[in-house]
Amino acid sequence: MVLLHELHALDGAMSMVCGLAVLLGIAYTVTASVLVGRFFARPSAPPRDYPGVTVAKPLHGDEWHLVQHLESFFVQDYPGPVQHLFGVHDAGDAALAAVDALRVRYPDANIKVVADARLYGPNRKIANLVNMLEHAEHAVLCLADSDVLVERDYLRAVVGALQQPDVGIVTSVYRGVPSPGVWPAFAAAMTNFHFLPGVITGLFIGRARPCFGQTIAITRATLERIGGLARFAHHLAEDHALGEAVRQVGARVVIPPFVVGHACVEQTFATLYAHELRWSCTIRAADRLGHAGSVLMHPFPLALLTALLSGGTSAAWGLTVAALAARALLVLRTSRATGAGMRG
Repeated sequence: MVLLHELHALDGAMSMVCGLAVLLGIAYTVTASVLVGRFFARPSAPPRDYPGVTVAKPLHGDEWHLVQHLESFFVQDYPGPVQHLFGVHDAGDAALAAVDALRVRYPDANIKVVADARLYGPNRKIANLVNMLEHAEHAVLCLADSDVLVERDYLRAVVGALQQPDVGIVTSVYRGVPSPGVWPAFAAAMTNFHFLPGVITGLFIGRARPCFGQTIAITRATLERIGGLARFAHHLAEDHALGEAVRQVGARVVIPPFVVGHACVEQTFATLYAHELRWSCTIRAADRLGHAGSVLMHPFPLALLTALLSGGTSAAWGLTVAALAARALLVLRTSRATGAGMRG
């Protein structure tokens, strides 16, 4: 009887702790819903002028919608000169078929392909970029992953932000664009309604220090100031390390009020799980406290646990309904802010 009484008391204490976590999670979710709207409502900084830009894209393999993603950088409403620089480690890489197609569609575009097998460490993407940038023609460098889709005013927004005082890097938040299938849809939903609001909230409270490979715009002078790209060849999360290096020399990493599309192509649960696990480990390495606190970003399952531990009290079920409503609000506001095109 004593043991049963102690277990009942323990369940009561655990339900109270879970209930408190649910309240905090609901508060976070509602706050994130508001902050997402404010983030994208900010004005973009217009460019003072239109310097030449080298758009550098490391390629590997024939990806889903590769031509469409690359082409979005060819139709920019940007009056300055643009060099399209593509890099592969193997001259026979299947991704080059997409570049050939773009040469046909845009015969006047400045396109350069660099096939170079040199490596400088385990990070093959960095090696690819180092090899490519030897052929860059312009002082403004825009490094962007191959699976990124952008709007026509992307370069205007990036260059305008880069020209602001003390800015060393311009990066961007991103939304998931799923390929056909159930698991890509799950991946996109996690990107759009978990990752994206979390980053924006972290920025507002001063916890997040992001730099994402979907966009890294930097001048050649700043890149030389931090020692070049080759120094990051041994980093797994090279984009985060690059952002930290720029901050260490006193420059800012800024995120303008637009979102780019990022292809979500994980076709199996195992692939999706492995991707999310790697990303979680990366976040934990960069911010252990923030990683631990991310449990509060899931108030609905916490509310279900509270209902179970409390024996299904009306208060616990009320928390469950409130958590679900808060989540619906977050999905609605984030979809409105990012779903109607990738705004600049």
